[in-house]
This record gives sequence, C-alpha cells and structure tokens, in this order.
Amino acid sequence: MVLATALGALAPLAQAQSLLELYDSARAFDASYQSARLQYDANLARAAQARAAILPTAGLSAGVTHNGFDNTNPPISISFNSPSATLSATQPLYRPANWATYEQGKSQLDLARAELDAAEQDLIVRTAQAYFDVLAAQDALAFVRAQKAAVDEQLAFARRNFEVGTSTITDSREAQARFDLVSAQEIAADNDLRIKQATLDQLVGKAGSQPKSLLAPVLLPPVAPADVNAWVQQSQSVHPAIRQAQSALDIAGLEVQKAEAGHKPTLDLTASYNVTRDPLSLMQSGISSRANTSSIGVLLNVPLFAGFATQNRIRETLSLKDKAQSDLEAARRAVALGTRTAFLGVLSGQSQVKALEAAEASSQSALDANKLGYQVGVRINIDVLNAQSQLYQTKRDLAQARYNVLLGGLRLRQASGALTPDDLQPVNAMLMR
Repeated sequence: MVLATALGALAPLAQAQSLLELYDSARAFDASYQSARLQYDANLARAAQARAAILPTAGLSAGVTHNGFDNTNPPISISFNSPSATLSATQPLYRPANWATYEQGKSQLDLARAELDAAEQDLIVRTAQAYFDVLAAQDALAFVRAQKAAVDEQLAFARRNFEVGTSTITDSREAQARFDLVSAQEIAADNDLRIKQATLDQLVGKAGSQPKSLLAPVLLPPVAPADVNAWVQQSQSVHPAIRQAQSALDIAGLEVQKAEAGHKPTLDLTASYNVTRDPLSLMQSGISSRANTSSIGVLLNVPLFAGFATQNRIRETLSLKDKAQSDLEAARRAVALGTRTAFLGVLSGQSQVKALEAAEASSQSALDANKLGYQVGVRINIDVLNAQSQLYQTKRDLAQARYNVLLGGLRLRQASGALTPDDLQPVNAMLMR
C-alpha cells in the first residue's frame, strides 16, 4: 500500500504522455535530428546538381565596343560605338565523365537516405532511453520511500520494545542508523530523478513531461525471430552503416570511371547566333550595317598528353576504391558483431528478469520470516533491516531489468538496422492508458 501510494504520487496519469507522444515531440524539437534532416535536404539538392552535367547549357552575352578613327589627310576624326550580342548553346553528346558524375548523384541520394535513417534510429533509442530512465528513477525513489517508511515502522517497533524491556537499545540504534542511511539514499534518488526528468524535457522540448508507467503485471515480449543468424542476415542488407559504405563504394567506382575518362575524347553539339551593328558603315555609305551570324556544329576534343596527371589520378581513385571496399567489409563485420551482442543482451536481460522475479518472491518470504522471528525472539532487529534492504534492492533491480529488456529490444532492431518508429507501438501498448 505504501509503495502504491508513492508511485501514484510520482506519476500523475492525468498528465502522463506515452512513448509515441514524446517521440513525436522529440522528432519535431531535437536539434541533432533537425540538423540531420536539414543535411539530408542539402544532400538532395547536391545530388540533383549532378544531373546538370548531361543537360544542355545556354548563355547570352552582350557588349559595346567604343571605336575611334583619326586621319590627317583628309582630316577626319570619327568615334562610334559598335554593339553586339551572342546567344550560344552546348549539348554534351559524348562525355563519359559527365555521365559518371550523374550516376554518382544517384548514389549520393542513397547515401543521404541512409544517413537520415541512422539519425532517426538514434533518436528513437535516445527517446526510449530517456523515457525509461525517468521511469526507473521514479521507481527507485518510490522504493526508497517505501523502504524508509518500513524502516521507520521498524524503528518505532524497536523503541516500544525497548521501553517495555523486551529488547536492547542496540535495536533502536540499528534501526535509527538504517533510517538515516535510507534518508540519504532518498535525497540521492530524488536528485537523480530531477536530472533524468530534465534530460527528457530537453530532448522532447516540453517542461514537466511525464512518462506513463508500465502496466502490471509486466509481460515482456519474446525475441522474434529467435535465431540470431536471422537478425545478422537482415542487418547485412538494411543497416544504414552498411548502406552508407556500399554507396561510398559505388561512388568510388564511378570516380575511377571519371578518372579513366581523362584518356577519352569528348563530343559536344554547339550552336550560336551573333548580332553586330556597325555604325561606321552608315557614315561611309549612308547604309546601316548589321551583321547576323549563326553557326551549328559538333566539337571534338581528343586529349593527347596531360603530364601524366590522368594516369596518376587513375591510380589514386583505384586505391580509394579499394579503401571503400575495405570500409564496407569493416562495416559488415561491425554490424554483425553489434547485432549478435544486442541479441545476446536481450536474452540475458530476459533471464535476469526471471531470476529477479524469483528473488523478489524469496526476499519477501525472507522478510516475513525475519519479522516473525524477531517477534518471537529468535531473530534480532538487524536481521529484519537487512531483509528489508534486500527486498527493496531486488525490487529496484527488477524494475530496471524490465526497462533494460524493452530498451534492449529497440537496440537490437537498431543494431540490425531495422528499427522504425512503428517498433515503438508494441512498447507503447504495454503502458498505462
């Protein structure tokens, strides 16, 4: 009853928010995620720029030339302006480097998407971590306060027994010492809750955010699929880190093609139209002169020698491509190890929860037995106090272990690269309405 009252005081359900609600708030407020989102938008625009390399270009140029003419015999001095304008356009017909740049733009889109997915998965885990940290801190404070009330009750009992002469002053002093210790633990637990609450508030952009507690009894979901190899296999195709490394390898391969294109000719379609007005003709013959010139053709450019720059550039890009291949292999190995570690962590956590549930029941039985033994004189007060401490420590550990399992399930999905906001739904369904 004391514990339920303490938990109720810490968690006003009328103002509580679910995990999904706080995640939506964090998604709209968190500076790190917003930075990743804006970087993604910038990467989209940068990738689209690569398409310009295969599209036609056009330009308009205009100018005025001031001319002066002086003659001594006969004496003539003339000055005039000659305006002109040129419209030109070029369409690449054969430019291997430009097409490689265009293909690189597509790979950069994949790279940008993988980076944003990684940022989103990180936000999901950070939100869940902050959420469960607050719940764990609330539980810890509630358990400490419940233990404090129980110790206070034991202290009063020891004092009454001392007054009637059925116990020594040692029992009272032991209970008082334990009461003072639990009071110090209460102060530390209260401070920890304030810190965890501030962390969650900063993440979601809300003051006084209040997570909903887990429904009782807590039924933890099993790991599905139960085969670690299935998780590892899945991670090799969807994990953002592997996708980023694969895109980087594709971009490096296209960079090799761009370097090799330095040996290849280029062919462009060109067209121009020029208008030039000559006022001098009007002065000399009385007839205004305006020249209109148009041209269309193809321009072939064949590279012959560039001081070995092209050959060395090819060597450089080949080495960078090999490096990208090694980075991809390293990413695959790291993801596989991380996935296996996360999978084993969830299994271990579930086993720990079962063991702590049994330990809670055993600790409660031990406390009841010690209380009865103290009343009949076969146990001393310190036995009861130790049993109380063990029980509430077990309760704290059990609550933390349950949160760790739920968070571990999300971390497992993140480790395998499959974590999405929809994965918060099963966890959210386990919270109080």
